[in-house]
Amino acid sequence: MTKNQTRFVPLLVSVGVIVGILIGSFFASHFSGRKLSIINTSTNKINDLFHLIDDEYVDSVSVPDLVEKSMPEILKQLDPHSAYISAKDVETSMQDLKGSFSGIGVQFTVYKDTVRVIKVVKGGPSEGVGLRAGDRIVSIDSKVYVGDTITADKTRNRLKGQKGSQVRLGIVRPGQKQMLSYVVTRGDVPVKSITADYKVNDSVGYIRINSFGDNTYSEFLSALAQLNTQGFRGLILDLRGNLGGYMQPAVQIANEFLPKNRLIVYTQGRKSPREDFRSDGRGSYQNLPLVVLVDETSASASEILSGALQDNDRAMIVGRRTFGKGLVQVPIEFQDGSMLRLTKARYYTPSGRCVQKPYKLGDEEDYEADLLLREKHGEYYNPDSIKTSGQKYKTVRGRFVYGGGGIIPDVFIPADTLNMTSYFREAYLNGLMYQFAYVFTDNRRKQLSGISGLDNMITFLKKSSLVEDFATYAEKNGLRRRSRMLIQSRTLFERYLISNILADAIDEEAAIIYTNRSDAAVQTAVKLIREGKAFPFSATAYAHPSSASVFFHIGTDRKVALVSRLLHTTSFYPLAQWYEPKKTHNGKLSVM
Repeated sequence: MTKNQTRFVPLLVSVGVIVGILIGSFFASHFSGRKLSIINTSTNKINDLFHLIDDEYVDSVSVPDLVEKSMPEILKQLDPHSAYISAKDVETSMQDLKGSFSGIGVQFTVYKDTVRVIKVVKGGPSEGVGLRAGDRIVSIDSKVYVGDTITADKTRNRLKGQKGSQVRLGIVRPGQKQMLSYVVTRGDVPVKSITADYKVNDSVGYIRINSFGDNTYSEFLSALAQLNTQGFRGLILDLRGNLGGYMQPAVQIANEFLPKNRLIVYTQGRKSPREDFRSDGRGSYQNLPLVVLVDETSASASEILSGALQDNDRAMIVGRRTFGKGLVQVPIEFQDGSMLRLTKARYYTPSGRCVQKPYKLGDEEDYEADLLLREKHGEYYNPDSIKTSGQKYKTVRGRFVYGGGGIIPDVFIPADTLNMTSYFREAYLNGLMYQFAYVFTDNRRKQLSGISGLDNMITFLKKSSLVEDFATYAEKNGLRRRSRMLIQSRTLFERYLISNILADAIDEEAAIIYTNRSDAAVQTAVKLIREGKAFPFSATAYAHPSSASVFFHIGTDRKVALVSRLLHTTSFYPLAQWYEPKKTHNGKLSVM
């Protein structure tokens, strides 16, 4: 048997088992809330094969294990977004969307063989019993929990449990000699989808939506109400890095800005008739000047919202072409608690665009490489390099917009890579900057807590020798110092280090406020609002009713010089935001 034939055997088994289960055994109704039920059929050849393996195969095999391993393989033959989620992973995969999850409510990192608390989640169970940032978890349920085998995944599994159950934690707190003991009752831990809402200046508000979940719309209304109490005359809505979530909150937010009976989005599939979603005219912010920020990591529900506002000429879209996910998945639950996310329809913007980028059935590799190809083609640096299908669509006011994958912005903002070096890239990818920021904060928690106000904290950090100290730390941890590159990337190093320290010492919003002060997209949005060029605006302010949206002129020369291709990983694409709230292992952030 050849190597290729050997590879083909498990695929055949996978196809057989899964088709048998999906076709011969189950039927789902997500909207009615019913579980999948078993359908018995004597003519199902795949089911016969399934039973033969179970009854006659030479060795003893676990059919349930075979099923679990095979489910993802069959779905790989479909579109890139249909997916199987095992029962043990369902809760974790849904927690960002549900608005809360059951846990103890801490952000932690595994550093030097020890679980260390970075932050205690406000309103979570750990806050109530007295856990603090900086605490070291050294035992769980009276069993020692330290050593080089400790990982973030293992820690999550030890700390999670049913709501109402208890876990006993042994805590070492810096400055105290005796080990402390806390009993934490697991409960609801809030997960916020809005990570920042504040005023950029006297008249412009800013809201960043990190994901679209159950509570996003109510959080959004609360953020707007808070801005209203301060008074504002324009809004920047930041969807950069927002990978999507539920469609409903995206539709609800769009409704707040649109007049009555405007098409927001419609969905349609082979077995799903067209369904239109329209505004009801009861939105409270129909005349508020609005700018939406997007980038290549804005996807799904983010594209529904930005596409609806663009096609209705209700907001200026600023940034770079969005990801291009225009497929609708329906969650279908199996009896064992596992879940299938099956693509049942495509969604279309009001002008008729499907923002789904091209894909081939069963070819995930090319699909996943798309962001790298955009960088290779220069799309992140020059709007002329953006690839479209060539098919034109018209907005309500008659502007041309294009299909082909993703939402193309009205105002292009190139990726900021001018001072990026291979030294910076390696430090970032190795997680060394994040680790250093954590160590810096952890060693100075008492000192940092005594500094009042964000501006005073930033001043203190800028006066510190952060970049030099980092280079020394990195060299001790295996990254050779490169002095010339350190000088070239000094501004980037300082910005990234300060933003992560602010996130650890204060909160994520503080980090976002700091990075936004030097963010080209945010500054462009402020200018558009100030100059009356954010929708809605007067006819005199809008000089190009038929122009392609990418080249909307804002009064400055927008010729962008091509930058050397320094990016070689998708991990770099969100760097314009600098602070990354979701980390995993190797000294990075986890939540439980």
